[in-house]
Amino acid sequence: MSRAPEAEAATQSDQKAFGQPWPDLNDGLFYSDVVSASDSRLTLIEFYSTKHKNSAPLQGWLQRIQNGQITIDGKAVKDPDTILSAGSELVYHRFPWKEPDAPYLLEVLYEDNDIIALNKPSGLQVLPGGLFQQRTVLKQLQWWASKQRSSLSDQESHPVPVHRLGRGTSGILLCAKTKLAKTCLAAYFADGTSKIGANSDMNLEHFTKKISKIYRALVSGIVVEDEIIIKQPIGIMRYPGVAKGLYVATVSGKPALSKVRVLERDLQGNKTLVQVAIQSGRPHQIRIHLAFVGHPLEGDPLYIAGGQPKSFDSELADETFAHDGGYLRPLAPVPGDCGYHLHAHQLTLSHPTTNEVLEITAPLPSILQTMEETKKLTSISKIS
Repeated sequence: MSRAPEAEAATQSDQKAFGQPWPDLNDGLFYSDVVSASDSRLTLIEFYSTKHKNSAPLQGWLQRIQNGQITIDGKAVKDPDTILSAGSELVYHRFPWKEPDAPYLLEVLYEDNDIIALNKPSGLQVLPGGLFQQRTVLKQLQWWASKQRSSLSDQESHPVPVHRLGRGTSGILLCAKTKLAKTCLAAYFADGTSKIGANSDMNLEHFTKKISKIYRALVSGIVVEDEIIIKQPIGIMRYPGVAKGLYVATVSGKPALSKVRVLERDLQGNKTLVQVAIQSGRPHQIRIHLAFVGHPLEGDPLYIAGGQPKSFDSELADETFAHDGGYLRPLAPVPGDCGYHLHAHQLTLSHPTTNEVLEITAPLPSILQTMEETKKLTSISKIS
């Protein structure tokens, strides 16, 4: 790995991994609203059952109100027919809950004063959302940074991820430790995507890259061509259980570009190991693009050939709600479900403050190694 010279010593002396076990329950959440003039004279139940109907059905909101989970200007109100006044502050308290199991250890691949690159395990969400509000990479970073500040008196470091990886995707996650690095790295990612949008007929080689990403993936079926360039646009469709909509392959979507290269074909298992280079960063781009060309990721519970979801049957027929008043989890797959094999393997970037070229690599899971790579690793382990 090449790295900025001044970062060498710090990188070698830093710990190789960090993380602390998750508490049994998270801290719960508080959601605030201020009543607008147009919403004044609504009742409390009318407000929540219309403004936040994606969170819970009518009966669920009634339960939450009667539990005393909603305050008006700091006072708990249990009468759902309370009339609201303009300017009043409403706060809904979502009680603490046990989040689904998730790994917590994060391997440090590279670190200096500006950035830290982590090897994210499959099954760990990057940012809070849905059922995962605490069990995220962001929370582990916050806990880690708090310990670092108390031990090193470093008040400047507030590490945050500058891009996302799907919950089921493993590999390199780049995080900024300073505001300057965050601004610069965010611009790198945005620039790559915007260039694809402005030059949809261009290949990856035409771009001056401030940052580039290479993934490994295991796909179903035998990919005949040695290389494929996929330029299928990606957009959003309504999908039950996903409030903001599901990303899919669609002609009305935004431009996206992926370059796929075959590494190994498993004729007996009817699977193909591929390398994927992307310049744009549309959500679930690799999963959608490979599915679009007829080779969904092996084990992907959501996307099928054509880059579309397997099922649309996740809408609940009635207003059944969970014990906390919210909707029950849809039975059909959603984007955060795991099971597929996708790994952010290599990342090359221009350092945000030194302009040195960094090349970062995350070790491959065994299932994403070629036979030759497995043999080489086996022989090395025998020697050692």
